[in-house]
Amino acid sequence: MIAVGLMEGRSAVDVELAGVFRDASGMAFKPARYRFTSEVTLTPSDPASCSFALEDVTIGIGFHWERKERQVFRGALRIIKRDAGLTVVNDVPLEDYVTSVISSEMSASCPIELLKAHAVISRSWLLFPQEQPSPDASRRPLPEGEGSASPLGRGRRDSQQAGAPGEGFSSHEILRWYGREAHPDFDVCADDHCQRYQGITKAFSPEAANAVAATTGEFLRYNGIICDARFSKCCGGITERYSTAWEDQEIRYLESVYDGPEQTRAHIPETWIRSDPPAYCNTRDSELLSRILPGFDRETRDFYRWRVEYSPDELADLVKSRVGVDLGPIRDIEALARGPSGRIYRLKLSGERDYLFIGKELEIRRALSRTHLYSSAFVVDKESGRLVLRGAGWGHGVGLCQIGAAVMANEGRTYKEILQHYYRGTTVSA
Repeated sequence: MIAVGLMEGRSAVDVELAGVFRDASGMAFKPARYRFTSEVTLTPSDPASCSFALEDVTIGIGFHWERKERQVFRGALRIIKRDAGLTVVNDVPLEDYVTSVISSEMSASCPIELLKAHAVISRSWLLFPQEQPSPDASRRPLPEGEGSASPLGRGRRDSQQAGAPGEGFSSHEILRWYGREAHPDFDVCADDHCQRYQGITKAFSPEAANAVAATTGEFLRYNGIICDARFSKCCGGITERYSTAWEDQEIRYLESVYDGPEQTRAHIPETWIRSDPPAYCNTRDSELLSRILPGFDRETRDFYRWRVEYSPDELADLVKSRVGVDLGPIRDIEALARGPSGRIYRLKLSGERDYLFIGKELEIRRALSRTHLYSSAFVVDKESGRLVLRGAGWGHGVGLCQIGAAVMANEGRTYKEILQHYYRGTTVSA
């Protein structure tokens, strides 16, 4: 059974039951609407037919598609009381969890080979921490001279820098990545920070269940060990290496690959981002996109190449509100270090009063947007007094590219071929 956290910090939880549930004392809760303000555990009398619905479930927390939805779930419902309020947990069998994830991350109407591939990696990502060896033979520190220019860690470091330009100037450094969070009350959360899990709300096609059944018990493995199978929405034509987004480690199966049929493709990141090169994920097939993307994801049309712009004052206000550093009007944005896909993992912002170093990729995306930039793969132009960011891709770009994988499946590739393309040197086995 997988414990999935659905909500936290609620003063009350409104639940609509479909079917009969029983609490720990055996008391029956018949189909109806209930409001709970204290702890309770409700177990379905018939797991196959009973369900419960929650209103106002927040999805896409902190991202540009954030919203609230009504969602429906099967399995047991647990409400736990904590100092911050009530936490809602759904206990569900592993394969039911995977069926929901592949229908929530993408769409239940995706090509079945994509659904199979996603079932394997979603199952692997979930169980990887339990299987991780010490030391992991697939991981090694980056060679000297690669990765970040200074030690990075989760957290913030502010420092004074000698020789700063102008009296009163200081440098600020915010160096942070976001690893897999430990949740004391459940195994995994239900949102994009873990894997999207939206119950049976989106699992409307038999293909999703068939894909899970066809791959039951299968995992992505490297040298026999379950992989840390990362994935993102759109790599922008080249996938990224693990160390750009997380620890300064090289993971052999999470290296950068061109998202196309060629084995290698020479490119200069800045030139690549400004161009519109062919790739699996460079698709404008509206029929395919309508099949593979959930409705709220289809609102994001410029996922392969995108553009945002700010005035110097707008960007200064944004940075101040997002990271708490007042730089004054921003004069320059400089990429100090990029990964193979062009994603920046160390950035310098220069303002009229101060300057700031930021890393890694997600912190850069968070600092330069009211939500998050689509990715940190961007170049900057100055046009008519404005700072124009031209970017590539959607997400961190590491591992499987969901849109690229969907195109591969649509072209007739099998799920194992898809996985071998994105995770080089891996195998699929129980």
